[in-house]
Amino acid sequence: MVASAPDIDALRPWITVTFDRSGGPGGQNVNKLSTRATLLFDFERCPALAEPQHALIRTRLARRLSTDGQLRLVAQSSRTQEANRKDAERRLIELLTQALHVPRSRRPTRPTAASRRRRLQDKQRRSTVKQSRRGGDDA
Repeated sequence: MVASAPDIDALRPWITVTFDRSGGPGGQNVNKLSTRATLLFDFERCPALAEPQHALIRTRLARRLSTDGQLRLVAQSSRTQEANRKDAERRLIELLTQALHVPRSRRPTRPTAASRRRRLQDKQRRSTVKQSRRGGDDA
């Protein structure tokens, strides 16, 4: 089963973005502008995701959940609110895509007859080489 993350436009009604002052370098821009974007996604109430997907998000992204159970992302690498908001939304889609991915189960297979024969021939060849290196008792 391969479940893809929904489009950001389908998730927007359940996304809340707040802006506050960013830390780190940036001069006066940091001190007077609120550019850090904090994105909260209320995935529990989002009908675009099925209940099994809610469970996957809860378990795989547990460290990113806020105290009220919303998925939380912070973006502060840019100097503008718009760029940080877009970065947070892009990362949300990436996280959901990774969290909702269910790998296909592997079907065990057997080696072919030709590969078994080649393996045994290689083993026999190595055995012959090693026997020839032993040498005799010339003492």
